[in-house]
Amino acid sequence: MKRIFPYLLVFAVSVFCVAGGSSEPLTAPRLTNNPSWDIIATNRRPLLSILNASGGSGKRTYIYQVDKVPTFDSDSLIEYRNIPETNRDITEKRVEEKDALADKTRYYWRAQAVDSTGGKGPWGQTRFYLDTTSDDSFMNLVRVPVRKVEVSSGENPKNIVDIDDPGQVTCWRSTPPGDPTPWVKFDLGRTTEVSRIWMLSNISGGKDGWLRDFVWQMSSDGRSWKDIEGTHIEKNDTFRNIIDIEPVSCRYLRLLIKRWYGYAPQINVFIPYSPGKPPVPEPPEKDYVLVIGNQMNGFTFTELAKFVEGLDLGLETLTVPHYEVSMDMLKKLKREPVAIICSGDNAGQQNLPMFEYNGEFEIIRETDIPLLGICFGHQATCIAHGYTFVRSMGWSDITSLDLEEDIKMNPITILKEYEDRPIFKGIPNPFTAVEVHGWAVSPVSLPEEYVITAKSRYVQTLKSKSRMLYGEQFHAEVKVDYNQGTPYLVNFLTLAVEKVRGKEEKALKP
Repeated sequence: MKRIFPYLLVFAVSVFCVAGGSSEPLTAPRLTNNPSWDIIATNRRPLLSILNASGGSGKRTYIYQVDKVPTFDSDSLIEYRNIPETNRDITEKRVEEKDALADKTRYYWRAQAVDSTGGKGPWGQTRFYLDTTSDDSFMNLVRVPVRKVEVSSGENPKNIVDIDDPGQVTCWRSTPPGDPTPWVKFDLGRTTEVSRIWMLSNISGGKDGWLRDFVWQMSSDGRSWKDIEGTHIEKNDTFRNIIDIEPVSCRYLRLLIKRWYGYAPQINVFIPYSPGKPPVPEPPEKDYVLVIGNQMNGFTFTELAKFVEGLDLGLETLTVPHYEVSMDMLKKLKREPVAIICSGDNAGQQNLPMFEYNGEFEIIRETDIPLLGICFGHQATCIAHGYTFVRSMGWSDITSLDLEEDIKMNPITILKEYEDRPIFKGIPNPFTAVEVHGWAVSPVSLPEEYVITAKSRYVQTLKSKSRMLYGEQFHAEVKVDYNQGTPYLVNFLTLAVEKVRGKEEKALKP
């Protein structure tokens, strides 16, 4: 027995390892998913999603806690235990109906991994604010363009006003030690009314570069400055700030930074807003599609408009930025569009000024015009009912567009009860399509109005039960030979044209 025991021990250890045992300690789950730090949630039952922990022995489960205090010991504490991992990358759970959260309230939430032996890892913790009315209507603000940026020191000040998708990542940083009170000066080009300021600092997850104590100032000549009431922020502990003020009129704005975290202050994005509504655009004379441009600069991620106009459907396009559309604008158009397409973008959603999308959300919730969401637009059809209803997948599904490479495709399966629907005409089952995204709709929090019609490892298409509203996570508009999803977009537009022309024929009948 003495000779056999060592071999039994080795065998036992081997079995333990094969069964999923690990000598690595449990890590904290990453709460950089949704809702991440200081996100404004818009549904009383938000989806709470994390990027999974690692380490531990056997299968992991999670404990979620939500409370109104950061110590998680109040009478409002909500706790969920034994939450299994949704998949190898993320874990998600929606707040239960009995635990619906209080509106206009800041919440703290944290998650902890537990392995099969009962071992517990460290907590991952974050916070968010619940405001269910914050996405109800168009923001009634317009972006104020910045003509020139000057800084006290440092490089790349133009990165502060680089309003496009990658612009969230690029930044200006003051030269350390530099001026003891660094500043950034903005020339608006003319005297302009300003009522809101959006600021974004270091988005990497650490505090380095966040502003700690600062004030906004205004000037008519760029030399003499006056503090703007309500803009002196002390003990700031966030990288995103929405500052609403009584409207002030000035040509110059200056951010005076008094204290900061880390070795030098950093600004990634600054957008000033003026009260009002954008002008109603002039639509084409012929049948057209309204394209809502969801990139930060108001355009689309692909040549979507060109694709639509190139079809044999006699359609033109009108592209309007997401921050300028609303139900009011839609009703005031001289000619109603045949269809609406909400485009994709190429940005990290958790860092967007989501209030800019309120007009688009209005349209998604209310319009009877045929509507299709593509990529982010597909996700927006769910965000319109709750910001956290989409989340990072924990990985990026980026299909190679180079046909000379080996393409690893994730096949998309049309659910059997929908494969004969006109929207899927000409599409094989399963099929392949072009994917360029890292976020997806969550089936756990799908709005009641919608049903899922196709899946891969995640939700690929959805439709409304009562309206001509559809979503596609893939990019049907990208022209490559292996894109079998292209008919989905063509079918949608064909159905939309048939609906409009059917109405016209019915109106002509005596």
